[in-house]
Amino acid sequence: MMAHFSLRKFIPVLLAFLALTSCRKAPEWRYTGGAAWGTVFNITYLSDTDLSDSVTAVMRQVELALSTFDKQSNISAINSGATDTLAPMTYHVFREAKRVNAISHGAFDPTVAPLVNLWGFGYRTSLDESPDSDRIAAVLERVGMDACSVDSVTRVVTRKHRHTEFDFSAIAKGYGVDCVADMLRRNGCTDFMVEIGGEMAVAGQNPRGTEWRVQIDSPLSDSVSHAPLRVLPLSDCAVATSGNYRNYRRLPDGSIVSHTISPVTGRPVRSNVLSVTVFAPQCITADALATAAMVLPLPQARAMLASQPGVRALIAVAPVPGTDSLTVIAVP
Repeated sequence: MMAHFSLRKFIPVLLAFLALTSCRKAPEWRYTGGAAWGTVFNITYLSDTDLSDSVTAVMRQVELALSTFDKQSNISAINSGATDTLAPMTYHVFREAKRVNAISHGAFDPTVAPLVNLWGFGYRTSLDESPDSDRIAAVLERVGMDACSVDSVTRVVTRKHRHTEFDFSAIAKGYGVDCVADMLRRNGCTDFMVEIGGEMAVAGQNPRGTEWRVQIDSPLSDSVSHAPLRVLPLSDCAVATSGNYRNYRRLPDGSIVSHTISPVTGRPVRSNVLSVTVFAPQCITADALATAAMVLPLPQARAMLASQPGVRALIAVAPVPGTDSLTVIAVP
């Protein structure tokens, strides 16, 4: 016996569905930006919803986990001894920092914070003169991410020394980019660009309907001109750059020291590598690898970068004396 099908029963449901879909806004390109973490951020995304409040909330969460400048942050509490338990975000960053510390043979080391402070680049001290060897040796006793660990269940951290401090500033912006990008994806965004202090993630297409075009600044340009080293079409990847060309200090004797401090020697790195730009699936990884590559000698940096799946890099090397042309090395 054939059942009778009545369309009348489904009319209310159909009308309700049409009412809901008609109320939804069509996706449009949106922008949010501003100042945070001592830098600026710019975020462009395609969505039917304004997500600027969510961006602010996510960035504040990262700040409360990792900022050494915020006394209320989890990492400040760790460093002061107020707690030995990592917050979930801090735990995630700690684990990635340990991984990159291992593959870089110690070149990437967030416990280098006291040395960074000693040389006047950190969150505590200013530099009036170069520290002597005895002061550097004393601080080096507290440095060593390889001697630190965290319990995977309790998230309780064990330090090398009771005065060992952590500073994840070399990885925090990259992690922040990932967190904002993940939030956008959770809200249905497939086309976006997230940029925080020069570190970025791009997905899908730009407002013109093509791949995003990302400019890599030349390390020989100044902070105003931003002359390009490369302009690359990119999609579905993260980008981070590390370099010494804009973050340095001039001492009273006229000498210049770079902000990249070797966790091995305790002194600013001297190298003809001016910048390293890393392309990776996650910005936290790109950020850490770019920093590590600036510390390592060039052959070791190239080998480390080439060993990582899904990772590419551009290494800008200073001009040979008598010339004004950079050498750009692509890895792999």
